[in-house]
Amino acid sequence: MTSAFRSLRHRNYRLFFVGQGISLIGTWMQQIAMSWLVYQLSKSALLLGVVGFAGQIPTFLLSPFAGVMADRWNKRRVLVITQTLSMLQAFALAALVLMKAILVWHIIALGILLGCVNAFDITTRQAFVPEMLEKKEDLGNAIALNSSLFNAARLIGPAIAGILIALVGEGMCFLLNGISYIAVIMALLMMKLERAPRRAASESFRNEITQGFSYVYNSVAMRSILLLLALVSFVGVPYAVLMPIFAGSILHGGAHTLGFLMTASGLGALGGTIFLASRKGAMRLGMTTPVSGMVFGAGLTAFAYSRFLWLSLLLMAVTGFGIIVQMASSNMVLQYIVDDGKRGRVMSFFAMAFMGTAPSAAFWPVCWQAG
Repeated sequence: MTSAFRSLRHRNYRLFFVGQGISLIGTWMQQIAMSWLVYQLSKSALLLGVVGFAGQIPTFLLSPFAGVMADRWNKRRVLVITQTLSMLQAFALAALVLMKAILVWHIIALGILLGCVNAFDITTRQAFVPEMLEKKEDLGNAIALNSSLFNAARLIGPAIAGILIALVGEGMCFLLNGISYIAVIMALLMMKLERAPRRAASESFRNEITQGFSYVYNSVAMRSILLLLALVSFVGVPYAVLMPIFAGSILHGGAHTLGFLMTASGLGALGGTIFLASRKGAMRLGMTTPVSGMVFGAGLTAFAYSRFLWLSLLLMAVTGFGIIVQMASSNMVLQYIVDDGKRGRVMSFFAMAFMGTAPSAAFWPVCWQAG
């Protein structure tokens, strides 16, 4: 266990870990509340797909630009800006819901706004991890702990959201999410970082994006990792869009059932990240990435045919384990082999592969509903 949490010895990373942990719980609360709110307002799988598409397509479109900016600009400053904008988006949602003025188009518009912010936030946050560590040998562990933090929040947030939705409604979830951003903003401001040399913008955005693409394409390891991740993300990750349908129409439950399903997935994912955090050396992962992708696919396929809540919860745990191990192990290997000057651009392609391909599949509910 000491080995699994060794990155917390670094003060800056410890601050980030605590602040981000609080914020991520709020993020998961908002995600569950938003899905349930759209389903309650529309009873439409189509609109669930539209909301999912609107929130994620900006990541695919803007990530290349975000990668260049992450390589050029002060990463902490960018993160403070993106976290502040995300906080304002959550407060806007909360205000609309609490005033009973919320409409589906409001959710779509605010989802697009958050997607634009996340395109820069995700890429910059991934590229920022090495700057918080004094020892590069702890980088893989820090990446695994980031994933464990994400999934611990995924375990806690949906459960809290399910209770709050049942007791006081979705608006409180959005309000608490907005407040939670204060923790990570304060953590970023409290860090003591060495002043990184600012890279001169000697090339245009277009040329730097092209250089980043060529760099990834000419590396067999990077190209293979990103293509596999994009494939799994495209055909599998959008399952979350249909979770309200499974919870309500197939398993005959309510908001608490949706919370339980997402919590089970988070529990499996948390186990996977603890497994990765205890490993030493990203280059020893071997067949972990492709095997975990197969585990994810098998678990998701079995879940699609389950009509029993207990079995669905078990399969969600298997699914969560598989996808997070594949994603985190891919991230670990990429972070170890990339040159520092191109880290932001490579992480932008990682964001596109993992999150940017999912929007195209977010309209699968249309086909499901038509069938």
